[in-house]
Amino acid sequence: MFAVSLGAGVAGPVADVSPNSTGLPGINSLSNIVGALLTIGLIACVAGLVIAAIVWAIGTHSSNPHLGSRGKTGVLVALVAAMLIGGANVLVDFFVTAGKGL
Repeated sequence: MFAVSLGAGVAGPVADVSPNSTGLPGINSLSNIVGALLTIGLIACVAGLVIAAIVWAIGTHSSNPHLGSRGKTGVLVALVAAMLIGGANVLVDFFVTAGKGL
């Protein structure tokens, strides 16, 4: 148990806990599952981008502004989702590093 001293100029012990990859069984399997989910997410983004581009083209060529707008929105959503999925490791590492400075 950690005791914290509230005396002037006296600091208590600091809990220095960091993530490790050997703490629990199955961490490697979990890492493989997360990698597979990243792959599935990127494949879904590609499919969504293709479908949204088709909807955008049909909406534009049929003079249907609502359909064209929905297609544009779908393209942007697919691109942003792909960017977030592709940069997930970098984003998490950034916030882990930022959190260590708190």
